[in-house]
Amino acid sequence: MSTPDDTSTDTPATCPFTGARAGQAVAPTSASPAMTQAGGPAPALAPRPRIAGSNEPRKTLLLTGASRGIGHATVKRFSAAGWRVITCSRHAFPEECPWGAGPEDHIQVDLANTDSTVAAIAEIRDRLEGGALQALVNNAGISPKGSGGERLGAIDTALDDWKTVFQVNFFAPIMLARGLAPELTAARGSIVNVTSIAGGRVHPFAGAAYATSKAALNALTREMAADFGPLGVRVNAIAPGEIDTAILSPGTDKMVAQIPLRRLGTPDEVAKTIYFLCTESSSYVTGAEIHINGGQHV
Repeated sequence: MSTPDDTSTDTPATCPFTGARAGQAVAPTSASPAMTQAGGPAPALAPRPRIAGSNEPRKTLLLTGASRGIGHATVKRFSAAGWRVITCSRHAFPEECPWGAGPEDHIQVDLANTDSTVAAIAEIRDRLEGGALQALVNNAGISPKGSGGERLGAIDTALDDWKTVFQVNFFAPIMLARGLAPELTAARGSIVNVTSIAGGRVHPFAGAAYATSKAALNALTREMAADFGPLGVRVNAIAPGEIDTAILSPGTDKMVAQIPLRRLGTPDEVAKTIYFLCTESSSYVTGAEIHINGGQHV
């Protein structure tokens, strides 16, 4: 199982678009919307272009856990489609990042802290153009490990760790959704909660607190779909399995033989499903949890 995108409290800030850490040189790439033709960074506050051939303003995505893995792939997928992406992280946006929209489209927030989360919601609302938010993707998640990196079970997980895990993995998503409900309603937007295959079965790497928080988030998704539906807002979840990210739990490669497709998934495959759930292609889909695991759950 790939490590959740926001697990370490001391991970240095990374660029949500390139994945580069603060202080790390970034090679020019034509995929970055903020790079000039000469390969240098564009001005940090460059005007946001509209979608080619359209008079409509760009749609906006709010994404937590954006700096690596699934979150990083999601930033790239939506940016390539012309969306504005507002990212959330405990860390400030790294000055070295070439993503021009980054400084104005990044919110520094500690989702483990309720006061910080409430303050971030107010800041997000101030930054939204036209008071509308087309998509909220709750991707950030934490999964504490033992001193040797081992899985923590129900007996040996400290109570404070249980509380922190549920604050980030469960309470933060509903706080963001409730706090931004007017903006989501105005856009008839979509919410995607990122759960996990660990929410439906005991997993060899995911800890008990992480697994139960993801199971609770799946149940919350159903409740939210029922309550947000009359507002015109759809709520769904995705449950990734073994995804090939930069940081994999030791032993993940040995699980491939148990996966019907006989391979790990890619972050881009997950990002494509998230994009589907945030667009008109899924206009009559709500209250669902989509498994993205190569058939591992069957």
